[in-house]
Amino acid sequence: MKIFAHRGYSGFYPENTMLAFQKAWEAGSDGIELDVQLTKDGELVVIHDETLDRTTDHTGRVCDYTLEELKTCNAAAKSSLANTFMTIPTFEEYCTWVATTNLVTNIEIKSSVIYYPEIEEKTLEMVRRYQLEERTLISSFNHLSLCAVKAIAPSILCGALVPETGLINAGHAAEKFGFECFHPPYCTMSKEAVQECHEHQIQVNVWTVNTMHELIDCYKWGCDGVFTNYPDVCRTFVDAQKNR
Repeated sequence: MKIFAHRGYSGFYPENTMLAFQKAWEAGSDGIELDVQLTKDGELVVIHDETLDRTTDHTGRVCDYTLEELKTCNAAAKSSLANTFMTIPTFEEYCTWVATTNLVTNIEIKSSVIYYPEIEEKTLEMVRRYQLEERTLISSFNHLSLCAVKAIAPSILCGALVPETGLINAGHAAEKFGFECFHPPYCTMSKEAVQECHEHQIQVNVWTVNTMHELIDCYKWGCDGVFTNYPDVCRTFVDAQKNR
């Protein structure tokens, strides 16, 4: 079972920052999960919310700021490291770093609330520039974005994200549309749901697994991966199961 650090090691470090990504790698994660959006001047940045209010010392929508303006935001402002200034990373900054590691990157394209024209093309261009194709998984709640990715780069793995309402017969649906993975919330899953996906050769990566109960369930069900804010705990647990 693969361990994806959700927005980096976000349980202890400011989410979607280069520090959180570095610490996730040091904690033994198999991969990093992050979110990409576009600035007012069309640059890819790594941030989860469509607005700046929850995680930074600025307000308003990400898409209303240029990259230069966003670089004045403190991405750690609402964290326990609020006195330390951390910038919102560009996706290229992340790619430059992750290319030096063996990490897989799950890139969530944030296009379900604001549709950013050409975000799929720009994301794939950056992935190709840093030769990360074989270590990339793209997910989105907007499954049309995944269809766009498949049209441009059929070999890139794609994962269909669904909200807390879940999706019955997800394996059938993912197979039909050419997606390799299904990314459901833990609260919607069961052993039978995982089996249905596996019958269609669809991998199941569950979010956001932050308790031992959830982690044990996912392991027993045969999930292929988990997204977690605490990759160190998950790493210790998964390694212990291998050694039993």
